[in-house]
Amino acid sequence: MKPNDLICGGLRLLAAALALTGYNLWEDQRAAEAARQALAAMEVQTETEGERAPEQPEPSVPEYVLHPDMEMPTVEIDGVEYIGTLTIPTLGLELPIVSSWSDALLDLAPCRYTGSVYLDDLIIAGHNYRGHFGSLLKLKAGDAVIFTDAVGNKFSYGVSQLEELPGTALEEMEAGDWDLTLFTCTLSRTSRVTVRCERTGTSGDDTAEGG
Repeated sequence: MKPNDLICGGLRLLAAALALTGYNLWEDQRAAEAARQALAAMEVQTETEGERAPEQPEPSVPEYVLHPDMEMPTVEIDGVEYIGTLTIPTLGLELPIVSSWSDALLDLAPCRYTGSVYLDDLIIAGHNYRGHFGSLLKLKAGDAVIFTDAVGNKFSYGVSQLEELPGTALEEMEAGDWDLTLFTCTLSRTSRVTVRCERTGTSGDDTAEGG
């Protein structure tokens, strides 16, 4: 093989690597912008509905406490239903959470994989985009995580442990008595970064974040 051929081959590989890096950056930016737009639309819609609704006395006991198996309320934005928002202060993240999951929906925002916040078994999946769940590995035990449902109830959690599970370990993902689980694929896509959380409070409790 001639030296010129080696140089040309190397340049082609370099160009391909640069193109892939550029595409990944574009995907990260697109995903982050999609989540920001959905979050902003949710806030506007919630405020508008709140202004239209007649004032009602606050119930002494929230509906979800009386009926924890109730369906989680949703907010619909552009045909997509969201169950609330997830806030992780140490990562500077505030993300809308889609009610159900699919590959297409995961491109918009993290999604409910299974469970309910009211039953303390909610599992949320997200892509490893930097604007979504790409920084989960940076979390440490004790870090705060807050989930706010579509009607404003806040549920506060503390990170208990991080683990890395094989990509095929679906039963292990749902195993254990965890109040909240967050997970995303590793960069190699062969395993999943998994964050296990325990509830520390709800809105109205002295321990609740933002309550």
